[in-house]
Amino acid sequence: MKIIRNPGFLFLFFYLLGFLGDSSVDAAVKKYQFDVQMKNVSRLCNAKPIVTVNGMFPGPTVYAREGDRVIINVTNHVQYNMSIHWHGLKQYRNGWADGPAYITQCPMQTGQSYVYDFNVTGQRGTLWWHAHILWLRATVYGAIVILPQPGKPYPFPQPYQETNIILGEWWNGDVETAVNQANQLGTPPPMSDAHTINGKPGPLFPCSEKHTFVVEVEAGKTYLLRVINAALNDELFFGIAGHDMTVVEIDAVYTKPFTTKAILLGPGQTTNVLVKTDRAPNRYFMAASPFMDAPVSVDNKTVTAILQYKGVPNTVIPILPTLPKPNDTSFALDYTGKLRSLNTPNFPALVPLKVDRRLFYTIGLGINACPTCVNGTNLAASINNITFIMPKTALLKAHYFNIPGVFRTDFPDRPPKPFNYTGVPLTANLGTATGTRLSRVKFNTTIELILQDTNLLTVESHPFHLHGYNFFVVGTGVGNFDAKTDPAKFNLIDPPERNTVGVPTGGWAAIRFRADNPGVWFMHCHLEVHTMWGLKMAFVVENGNTPELSVLPPPKDYPSC
Repeated sequence: MKIIRNPGFLFLFFYLLGFLGDSSVDAAVKKYQFDVQMKNVSRLCNAKPIVTVNGMFPGPTVYAREGDRVIINVTNHVQYNMSIHWHGLKQYRNGWADGPAYITQCPMQTGQSYVYDFNVTGQRGTLWWHAHILWLRATVYGAIVILPQPGKPYPFPQPYQETNIILGEWWNGDVETAVNQANQLGTPPPMSDAHTINGKPGPLFPCSEKHTFVVEVEAGKTYLLRVINAALNDELFFGIAGHDMTVVEIDAVYTKPFTTKAILLGPGQTTNVLVKTDRAPNRYFMAASPFMDAPVSVDNKTVTAILQYKGVPNTVIPILPTLPKPNDTSFALDYTGKLRSLNTPNFPALVPLKVDRRLFYTIGLGINACPTCVNGTNLAASINNITFIMPKTALLKAHYFNIPGVFRTDFPDRPPKPFNYTGVPLTANLGTATGTRLSRVKFNTTIELILQDTNLLTVESHPFHLHGYNFFVVGTGVGNFDAKTDPAKFNLIDPPERNTVGVPTGGWAAIRFRADNPGVWFMHCHLEVHTMWGLKMAFVVENGNTPELSVLPPPKDYPSC
């Protein structure tokens, strides 16, 4: 595939040569150097300095094979503290390489380096990496492509070629300045000014002729698109004019294939699709637009890139796809309902059938007093009415070294008071409790967790990400979860397996996982504004009975706060 104006995507050539000095295609170790540095970038007729990795926006793609060891040395050259999360990698016993600031590590300060050293075990497919501190993932992000082991083909037709499609957001102003101002006022930060595909907003925006991502394809072939939603605050539809897409993977887990005109990804989610170039040679827009079926403002503009058949001149005006409307709840529910694990002998769906511990977490917004805020209050978010307070010491370090006073392990399994969670909007008693409270879990416990949206201020869809694990989404529904009737409808055969689940607006999602990865593992809404307001918590998973089932010792260059 010829990638116009984007030589960084000619990855297979470099991969086969041996990336960054590896001399063998099957080398067990992949090494990368990530230099976090400022770079002046122009979009939408505005130029500004942004934080990048290696001066690239988006940053470099990390390539590995299942079974490889990956060593990434990150050096921080900017004025902000920095940490990077390898989103979806399980980091077995190795939370030191997970990346969320003040959860598993203290961030790298200016001038510091840290080596993320991890193994890719039992995973293959599309994941991604991003900054995990402040709002720096607005520009600090990139793809992770894990190829299958040699001799293990994809469980779908081998594509002719493949490329990455990373959906993001762009602000004309400085993001950190805007967020700080919003926090001082106690109000939401401003919406983004555009969405982007591979860092480019496309020709529907001003000054974007050269800021358009173009893929040139040959007729009569099958291409694999690795689609990643790296946006901070928007769930996004994605589609290609005139072309169907066949979904074959979500969150680096193979799925039962099905064909669709559009796909839906929450922030943090990835989806691999096959596209057949079987249409009349032309230029076709690939486009993404937001999904929001609640009374919440979003950046409601459409970003475009171009799928261009070989030999078609650049002067031809591309055809626009018809994407679902922003509030098309029925499409969203229908689409997510089609997602199923492959569940074959080679790729089984190991759903926990026996549940050791049942958790029920309510997700809500709130308002707390803020004497320093202009309005005297600020917006908060909570799980089981607890707004999470970030510690000053990394939780994993405090857990490993038994440092007292950093966190408590009394996070409640249920909300303090049951109520009609999705009834009429609740606008009274919106205060939340605050604290650094974690849930302690015995090793190898099987967990069933119900995530219940609430109508505190407003209902809203929430993409929830669990670090350190995949989980099975055994059920979703609209309204209040009914413990008597809803479990009978659970899919325990081939439910989708993922690392980030969209909790439906005014509804619930039920997930199951086995807590077989010891350490401290963050769980949070992947809408950055909600994470900032405290919609997060963490599990402390105890060690198993042997050293091989226990957290590894921290690396020598582990950053200190």
